[in-house]
Amino acid sequence: MSPAYATTFAVLGMAPQPYAVTPTLSARIGIAAIGDEPVHALVLRAQVRIEPHRRPYTDEEGAGLTDLFGPRERWRDTQRSFLWMHCATTVPGFSGGAEVDLPLPCTYDFEVSASKYLHALREGVVPLVFLFSGTVFIRGTSGFAVQQIPWDREDRYAMPVSVWRDLVAANFPDAGWLRLNHATIAALAAYKSGHGLIDFDSAIDRLLTEVSDPAQDAP
Repeated sequence: MSPAYATTFAVLGMAPQPYAVTPTLSARIGIAAIGDEPVHALVLRAQVRIEPHRRPYTDEEGAGLTDLFGPRERWRDTQRSFLWMHCATTVPGFSGGAEVDLPLPCTYDFEVSASKYLHALREGVVPLVFLFSGTVFIRGTSGFAVQQIPWDREDRYAMPVSVWRDLVAANFPDAGWLRLNHATIAALAAYKSGHGLIDFDSAIDRLLTEVSDPAQDAP
């Protein structure tokens, strides 16, 4: 059997990537190629998906997931696997097996479903599935041969929620960000200046206080 078609993959662990320019997780991938012929190089790609139905949720977490899945009684129909990201790396030559770090660039944009989901979690794990694909380069009888990684190569991994929270804490210490349209930003800036507030955080906090204050609803 050709080593390309006997290649299997396993996610061995995940951790924040230190010193990265942008928020990035690193997945340690174990690769096994059965056969005597060495692999010259491997272009590895992965589609990483979140499988929300594979874990329970506290009431606090459930409240944070309403935007994604609706009320809890509908979750059986709405909690479907969804895409987190696509990622790729190049693996140098090896024989038999190898380990490689697969970088996973992340975003904290709350317009993205995965970010909303991850932000809602407080403990436990994030149920992931890695769907691997790519190209294997091996030495053939007349030069190099190229073979594709079969589409059925996948591995499930339960990433601790603490890994995501450590990544966020390192890149956005005690902060986050929201994307607003220009008209909303202009209105918020005018409100901030008109009330003599020092920053947008204070402006939003004051607006939320005004809305939640029962006295504001009095006739």
